[in-house]
Amino acid sequence: MMDALPPITVTILGSGTCVPSLRRSSCSVLMEIGEQKLLFDAGAGTLRRMLECGVSIFDISCIFFSHFHPDHTAELVPFLFATKYSERKPRKTPLTLIAGKGFSAFYQALKQAYGAWIELDSDILSIVEMDTRTPDRLDFDLFSVSTRPAAHNPESISYRITSPSGYSVVYSGDTDYTENLITLAKGAQVLICECSHPDEEKVQGHLTPSLAGGIAASAGVQKLVLTHFYPRCDGFDIEKECRKTYNGKFVLAEDLMRL
Repeated sequence: MMDALPPITVTILGSGTCVPSLRRSSCSVLMEIGEQKLLFDAGAGTLRRMLECGVSIFDISCIFFSHFHPDHTAELVPFLFATKYSERKPRKTPLTLIAGKGFSAFYQALKQAYGAWIELDSDILSIVEMDTRTPDRLDFDLFSVSTRPAAHNPESISYRITSPSGYSVVYSGDTDYTENLITLAKGAQVLICECSHPDEEKVQGHLTPSLAGGIAASAGVQKLVLTHFYPRCDGFDIEKECRKTYNGKFVLAEDLMRL
C-alpha cells in the first residue's frame, strides 16, 4: 500500500546562491497545500524552474520573502511584470506578498525604478509585513504561518507553515546560528535550512553543515533538508560534516527535487 501524500508537499526550485550556476538556481522553494501554491523567495531562475514543474505564476497565491537580498528577490520584478502584461486573462486570484518589516518601502523603491509596469491593482495585490523583532503569526484557511527573526539582516525572518493536521515545514531563509530557529522548528516534520559554506569556511550570517545539523537535532525535526549552497560546498563532504551533530533523516537539496 502506498503511503499517503503529506499535507504539505515541497519542491526545491533553487538550491544555490547569487553565484551563477547551470546546476543550481538562486534560492526558492515551492510548497503546495491542497490547491494552494506558496512560493518562498524568488531568486534568479525561479520562474523557469516553476515552468519546469508545470506551475504558472497565476497558480501562486502567496510569495514569502525571508529577506531582501537579490538572490532571494530578483525575480519579483519579472513576476509582477509578467502578471500585468501576460497574454493570459488578468489574474483573478489575489496575490499576497509576505515579508519582514520594511518590505512596503522596498516595493515602493522598486516602483520608483520600474514605474507602473510592476504596479498591480490593490484588489489583486496585497502586502503583509511580519514583525522582525518578536514572533508573529498569520492564519489562512488551509494553513497557518509562524515567523521568528533570523540572524542575517534586520528584515530577515524564518517561516513555519503548518497544516490543519499539525504537519509543519520550516524554511530558515539566510541565517546564522540562532535559538529562534530552534524554537520555530521544534518538532517540525521538515526543516529546509540554509547551509552556505563548509564547516572550515564559516561566514558570519550563514550556517555550516554541523551548525545546521545541531539546530535540527536540538529542534527534534524529522527531516533536515540543506540548501543555499555556494560552489565551495561541492568540494566537501557536506553530509559527513552535518552528521557530526545530526543523525536523523537528511537530504542535500537539488533543483527540482520534490519531497
